[in-house]
Amino acid sequence: MIPRAVLLVPVLLVAPPTAAAEIRVPAGFSVHVYVTGRGEAPDGRVAVGIPSATSIGFDATGSIYTTRTGRRYRDGEIEDLWPLLRFPAGGARVGGADLSRHLYGPPLLNAQIGVARGQELLVTTFDRDRGLGVLYRLVDGRAELLAGGTPPAGEAPVFKQPEGAAVDAAGHIYVADRQRGAVVKLDAAGRVLDPRWLGVTRPRLISARDDRIWVAADGDTEAPWLSGHGEVWTIRGEERRVVVSGLIVAGMDVGPGGRLFVADRHAGRIIAVGADGTLIEVATFGEGDTPRALAWPPVTEATRRAGIAGDLFVVVTRRGVWSLNEIVRISGPFDDLVRNGTPAR
Repeated sequence: MIPRAVLLVPVLLVAPPTAAAEIRVPAGFSVHVYVTGRGEAPDGRVAVGIPSATSIGFDATGSIYTTRTGRRYRDGEIEDLWPLLRFPAGGARVGGADLSRHLYGPPLLNAQIGVARGQELLVTTFDRDRGLGVLYRLVDGRAELLAGGTPPAGEAPVFKQPEGAAVDAAGHIYVADRQRGAVVKLDAAGRVLDPRWLGVTRPRLISARDDRIWVAADGDTEAPWLSGHGEVWTIRGEERRVVVSGLIVAGMDVGPGGRLFVADRHAGRIIAVGADGTLIEVATFGEGDTPRALAWPPVTEATRRAGIAGDLFVVVTRRGVWSLNEIVRISGPFDDLVRNGTPAR
């Protein structure tokens, strides 16, 4: 049984001593910085982290991928073309000049990492001004169109603002299209099976494990960085229901026990959500830090050898510097936690 005592973990970083962070996890758990670097904050001061990451994912080898979606305004210019980065199993500590070694594939408009499928990485991207989106598969850094793009004359686009993507046990692909207010279901080859498999207001993130699908929607919230009233759905066969209401999810992935692990950016916490709606507190963040995205590596021979199978990886924004993030690794008895952990409020 997991003790109710909470361990306050100082996460030491590649920076001056004042850059230490606090992440509270249950007793028996540990937190380590996995990917970090040295960069520049918007005000020009030296800061710790890699370029902003709003989504992360793993492949079967344990390599971790990051990118971001959304616009950034700097010196009167709009930035919304973002690179994908790949870091090897074991993590990385990089400087500005070293970052080019980790570039993976072409930069994409508002990219979001969906899920690895065999040797492929599924990635969504969209042009906000044209209302046009694409689902790509990346193979060895090459982007190949899987679905979406410019439609034939007179036809509506398959996607307008695709964001999250997931694959179920049968190989079906699900894409959350925030602007259309729908989750689109496709076959393994990218052909549309149901353009409105689930209708919901502003769906943004989606995860799957076996035959259960999880969808996080922003509801009445115009932008995910704003406070609002979102919701988390669970779908399995004919079962379709909201399990959490009032939560704007920054990132999520399915972990031990089939529970959905959720980054609650506004509350500065990570919680585990059961299909019955029960919530377990996993971690809380202090001193202005907050979780942004999270992922579990697949359990493979390679991830076991790397010692990362069964660990949770979290993108952390430090001291409110959104342009730079770090990836931390949380290790511990998660199976026991989801069975006996402290309920979240």
